[in-house]
Order: sequence, then structure tokens, then C-alpha cells
Amino acid sequence: MTSSVSSAGSATTATFETALVFNAAVFGIELGLFTLLRPYFKQIYEPRAVTPVESQRVKPFVAGMFTWPVAVFKADYRDIQRVNGPDAYLFVRFLRMMIRVLLPIWIISWIVLLPVTSVNNPSAKTGLDRFIFGNVSVYQQDRFAAHIILVWLFTFWIYWNIRREMRHFVTVRQLHLIDPAHSRTAQANTILVTGIPAKYLSEHSLQQLYSHLPGGVKKIWLNRDLKELPSVYDRRFAACGKLESAETSLLSTAAKIRAKALKKSGKQVDGAYTVDSADQAERDVSLAERLVPRDQRPTHRLPAGFMPFSLPLIGKKVDTIDWCRNEIATTTALLRQGRETVAEESPLPVPDDTNGDGKVDSKDRPQQNYPPLNSAFVTFNQQISAHMAYRTLAHHEPYRMADRYLEVAPEDVLWGNLGMNPYEKRIRMAISYAATAGLIILWAFPVAFVGIISNIQGLCARASWLAWLCKIPQVVIGIIQGILPPVLLAVLMMLLPIVLRLLGRFEGIPTRTGLELSLMTRFFIFQVIHSFLIVTLSSGIIAALPTILQNPSSIATMLAQYLPQASTFFLTYIILQGLSGAAGGFLAVVQLVLYYVKLVILGSTPRSIYNIKYGARTVAWGTLFPSITLLTVITFGYSIISPIINGLAVLAFFLFYQLYKYLFLYQYTQPPSADTGGLFFPKAIQHVFVGLYVQQICLCALFFLAQDQNGKQSAVAEGALMVVLIVFTAGYQLIINNSFGPLISALPLSIADKTYKSEPAPNPPTSGPSTEKRKNTIDSGVSSSPIDTKDPRGSSSSSGQSNEPTDRDDAFFHKHPDGAVDYGFAHPALSKPQRVVWIPDDSLGLGKEEVAANEEAGVKATLAHATMNGKGQVEISGTPVDVDKF
Repeated sequence: MTSSVSSAGSATTATFETALVFNAAVFGIELGLFTLLRPYFKQIYEPRAVTPVESQRVKPFVAGMFTWPVAVFKADYRDIQRVNGPDAYLFVRFLRMMIRVLLPIWIISWIVLLPVTSVNNPSAKTGLDRFIFGNVSVYQQDRFAAHIILVWLFTFWIYWNIRREMRHFVTVRQLHLIDPAHSRTAQANTILVTGIPAKYLSEHSLQQLYSHLPGGVKKIWLNRDLKELPSVYDRRFAACGKLESAETSLLSTAAKIRAKALKKSGKQVDGAYTVDSADQAERDVSLAERLVPRDQRPTHRLPAGFMPFSLPLIGKKVDTIDWCRNEIATTTALLRQGRETVAEESPLPVPDDTNGDGKVDSKDRPQQNYPPLNSAFVTFNQQISAHMAYRTLAHHEPYRMADRYLEVAPEDVLWGNLGMNPYEKRIRMAISYAATAGLIILWAFPVAFVGIISNIQGLCARASWLAWLCKIPQVVIGIIQGILPPVLLAVLMMLLPIVLRLLGRFEGIPTRTGLELSLMTRFFIFQVIHSFLIVTLSSGIIAALPTILQNPSSIATMLAQYLPQASTFFLTYIILQGLSGAAGGFLAVVQLVLYYVKLVILGSTPRSIYNIKYGARTVAWGTLFPSITLLTVITFGYSIISPIINGLAVLAFFLFYQLYKYLFLYQYTQPPSADTGGLFFPKAIQHVFVGLYVQQICLCALFFLAQDQNGKQSAVAEGALMVVLIVFTAGYQLIINNSFGPLISALPLSIADKTYKSEPAPNPPTSGPSTEKRKNTIDSGVSSSPIDTKDPRGSSSSSGQSNEPTDRDDAFFHKHPDGAVDYGFAHPALSKPQRVVWIPDDSLGLGKEEVAANEEAGVKATLAHATMNGKGQVEISGTPVDVDKF
């Protein structure tokens, strides 16, 4: 028995040492490469300093080649809020909080618990197993007093930090909401209401309903069942992208043909060959279509039959440029016709019961081509009114107008989920969470296998058919146990978000940020159950399996002794995340490689080059935050059981803090439309409470299972104190949620005087303007108020003035002084114009001719900020004209 325990201990130590050495080597190599590459690849490692969008540009990262860690350490994390908003700032603040929480826990636990579990202990355990909870000898059970004192001390330290950070969060969120730069936006003054009864599905009815709130309603945006229009809009959008690619390919082919012809005559163009006066006449008559033979023009095949996509050698072959021009013209005409039809169908108040069914509903409304859905966006004249409407009970029937959403940006809306019946939505929610629960159960099998791999030493000692594993050198076993399981677990967890996001969409969540908030909860549940609990239990049981099989009656004692040995996996997991993970975040080797691969393979058009070089890099909060809070749960769960983890966790959180401080200051760009104002942070605090519960429940069980040399329970008092502490934690969480919960979502009246107020608009007429007036307004009307937007039907609740005429299908509602266009809360199919086709300019002027040909075909195109040299290579010098729209 002694030799087996000793060998198990040495295997544990070998596993830890192998993981530490391997990840430290990877850490050093990755940081070394980052140090060497960073000054020469600004596009990868400092894109915000070189972006052509001036509003997103930051000062360059000033640091020497080898002093950059000091510069990152000295950088002020508070600048992140100014650069990237509250979500990014509070994420980094959470990392900072965890460092502050764990630093004293690390120091005190190592000073107290390491000697308590290892010094003058008759146990035969060696290596890291000397420092775990289960190493306390049956003859020295009084040493558990140190564990119970520290867990109480650490818990109250965490309590204090939670309250401190929640107070800071509320302050940050409220200051963000009332900041003039934010509070003047339509996003800050608008709510989304779903489940609206048919009686209120008109601008007049909703305006009357919300007229009781201060300042009244500025604008009502009724959502409609647009039927085929969204797919038509998508067709036009896809055709514009296809036309850009085909036009660039045509110009590139023409340039190469021209260069090849001039090369034979020895004349240079663009540094290699240049056009002289003798070639001027030829240039004037040589359109790109004439220079490129018909068989070299871009072509593609149309889908055959009812197939949604084309296949090689199947379907009709067409000229891509001609087809795209016709497709854009056709879809533009369809959209214009649909918009005019919508303009003629202004939803008026539902009349009294006309069909005799005893109630007023949608059946009493005249038949419409694009009937209104049961949802609407309501923009108020005063910001505080939006927050009051969000909190106010709107309807007297169950579930009617009960789902309201605040701080919704048009770019954040999932338009397909706006017409769901409230009862259907709740049924879908039940199905969605039932599917999530089923997925959790099914996912247990592969995760349990990973847990078994993390402790094969105990399994091979008893299972004869796996005895050969025990003969493998300790270094190899260390690699299998210390490196392979965390990697396998990471791969498994990469597949989950895809499925969980689909479940969120099925549930009917109407915003992308809401989808991420839902994903954060679901993904965290998955990670706690699979990445922590199942791995812990499976690894602990496998470690105790030889003794349990030998003496089944000792299962409780053996689990209490061996369960802490599962900490080996989590020690290696923390090392993997903290060293390799953090350094890999700095190096971003995959992004570096893909950047140049994409430029070569996909960088053919000005827009694709712009997106590759300057496209905004964002993070998915629904997966990023849970990956960090999982480390919190793991650390708290083992902070007393295996205190070695505390030092590793401090290092991991410190490295992540430095990493994300750098990324959010110089690389990532979080758009304001996707910022929740910090709503992910209070969810993360709830995850901290989960970590406390895991810690306290595990310790409670271990105390009650502990036995002395006589086989009697020896830590009942400690177990009882843990029960009391669990009750305290539940009560404290209830107090935190009750006190700060109401302050999280909406603004209080006490700061109403600091919120945004606009001049109230006159009430709109009961019936909309004439059809002819609506059509004219669609073509040229632009609202003058910063948050006052024009309906796609042409009606407006405030007086507007005519601005410059728009294009034939352009229905934008407000143009800001910087040129950015505000489309309000109208569906893109009702408001957005054709995406301007971006073509590069060339030295022969063929690009200008293509722009003119497109304009003649009714397709908007431009040459702005894009050029092509004589070799057919595209270069860009600025942003596309519609960068703010698309």
C-alpha cells in the first residue's frame, strides 16, 4: 500500500512538473516571438494605431523591443472604458478584482496550510500530495482547525470585495447611461416592446398608451411581416459583393493583358510599363470589356432547378458582371415597390369588433400585404421615460407587452425574432432549456473520458488490461495526464457555443447582446458541470478505484482521501491557461498566419482587403467571460483543499489582466451598438458565488467524511460550521441581489435631472399623410433631430426639413454632421440603400469607365480610396464610402 501511494504521489508530481516545464517553455517561446515580431507587424499587434477610421484610432504603443512588458504594466486600465466602452473595462476590472482577492489568499494559505498538511506528518505521501487536504493524518485531525478558520476568513474577504465591485459597477453603468455622448442616441431613448395586442398595433394607439410618461413619445417604429423583402435585400447585398469581385477581376485581367502587350514593345507601366502619348488614342477607345476577350471575362453558373446553390458543370453559365447588374437592378425595383406598398399601409388604430367574434383583434384590421407584427420600437423625448416604460407594467393581460428591452441598437436586433407570440416564446424557452439539460447529460460521457485520462495511474494499477500503461516512463505518463486532457477539454468546449447560440435563437431572444448574455449563463453551467465537477469526480474516483475495489466498505473514507488528488488536473489546467493561453494571446500566431493567407487568397477586392487589414476585431462575451469565471470556480473550489493552486491562479489572472489590458487598448474594437453597459459583470459576480458554494460544499462533505484512527467521524464541528457558512453565503448573495439588482437595468428617478431631454414633438395626425406625400418623403425627407428618425412609410412625428435628394432606393432618416447615416429602427430591407460597389481606379482609366457603365445600369459604384497598379494588384488608402453602414 505504501509503495502504491508513493508511486501515485510521484506520478502526480511528475504530471505537474511536466505540465509546468512544457507550458513554461511554450510561454517563453511565444513571448519571445511576440517581442521580436511586434515592432514589425503593427497591422496585427497594434491595429487600432493604424486604422484609417480616425474616430477609432489610438496613440501608438510606445515601448522598446524588450521593455514592452513594463509599458503594458504601467498602462492605465481605466482608459479602456474611453476606448472600448464599459463591457471591456469591467471585464478587465474583474480580472483586477480577482488578483486583489487571491493575492492575500495565496500568501496566507501557503504560510499556514502547507506546513499544516505536510510537517511532522506520518503519511507516506510524497510530492504535491503532501500539501492536499487528504494528507492530514488520522492521528492529527485537530489540524483541520486551520482549514476551517481560513475558509471563514477568506469568505468574508471575498464578501467585502463583491460589495465593493458591485458599487463600482453601478456607478460606472449609470455614468455611462447618462453620458451625453450616449444619452443623445436613439439607442438610449428607445425600448423594444414585444407581445403587443392587436388593439395597440398602431402608432396612434401606442403613442396614447405611453403619453402618460414624462415628455411623451417621439417616434413609434412598428415592425412588419415583410415576407419576401428581407430575402430580396439579401439577394441585392450578395450581388453587390459578387459584382465587386467580378469588376476587380476584370480590371486585373485587363491590366495584365495590357502589361503583357506593352512588355513585348518594351514600354513600361506603373514602374514596369508606362503609357506614352502614342498609346493615348488606343487607351481612349479600349474599354475593359474590349481589352478582355469574352472567354476571359468573369463567369459563374446559376443554381439548377430548386437548388439553393450552384455546382460545377451544372446550371446555366452566365457573365458575372452582366448578371449582377441585372440582379441588382431587379432587386432594387422590387425593394422600391415593396417600400412604396408599405408606405401606403400605415397601420391605423384597430376599429371596434367588426367581425362579431366578441373581441377586438387583428381580424378586425383591413387586409394588408405587409401586416404589422406584435412588436414595436418606442423612442421617447426623455431618456428617463424609456427607463420608466421599461419598468412599468404596460398591459392588464398575462404576458401581453411583458417582454421589454432597453438599450437596443438597430444593429443589435435579430429581426426574425420580433414577431413571436408571447406564449410561443415561453414554450420555446422551455424546449430550449430542456435541450440544454439534455446536452449537458450527453456531454458527460466524453468529458468523463477526459477525466479518466487525467488520472490513468490509478486505473492501470487495478485494470489488468491496462497494466501496460504503468510500465510507461513517468515522463510520458506526465505528458498524457498533464497536457492531453486540458487540450481535449478545450476542443470539446469550442464546439459548444455554436449549439448554444442556436438554442438561444430558437428561444426567441430578439438581440445579439441578449444572445451573448444567455450564452454566458448556459456556457458557464456547462463548464462548471463538465470542466469541473465531472472531471473532479471521475478523476477522484479513478484515483481511489484500487482501494475501493479492495475494500468497498471504505468508499466514503477513500473518496475523502483521494478526491483532493483530482486537483492535479486543475493545477495543470491553470498552468495551461495562465502560461500558454496568455502568451498565445499576445503572439496570436493563428491570426498572424491567417492575415497573410487571407490577403493572398481572399484579398482580391478593395473591400476584402480593407476588411482583412482594418476590420474591427471583437470578442464574444458569452464565451470569454465564462472561461475566466471557470478559473475562479476552480481556484475557489481547491483554494483550501489544495492551496498550491492559489499561487498559480494569481499568476494566471495577472497574466490575463496584462493581456486583455493590451488587447482592449491597442487591438480590439467593441462597437457601441454591441455594448450592454456592463451587464456581463453582475453575471460574473454570480459566478463568483457559485465558486464559493462549490468550495464550501466540498469542504463540508470532506469534513463530515473525515475519520480518525478509530474510524469515528473527527470533524463534525468543522462540518457544522461549514453548513453555517453556506447559509451565510446564501443570505449574503440574497442581500447583494436585492440591493443592487434593481439598479442594474434601469436608471432611478434620483438622477433623472441628469438624463437626456429633447424638445417634445407635436403629436402626429390620427391618419397618415397621403400616399403621394409619403412617396416624396421616402425619396428626400431627412429628419433634423439627432434622435428623431423618419418612418420608412414616410410619416414622422416631428417636423422635418428637406435635405439633399437621395438615390432612388435610399430611405435613410438622418445624416449626422460627420456624414454618418442613421437608419433608425426600420428593417434594413425598408431603409438601407444599395451597397456602393467599390471598384479600384487604374492608370488607364478603365475603372472610371466601369463605374459609368454601372451607373448607367442603375448600380451605384465608386473608385474612392482604391487603386490598381499595372500588375493588377489592388491597394487601398482609406475607408469605403459606406463603412459606417455596413
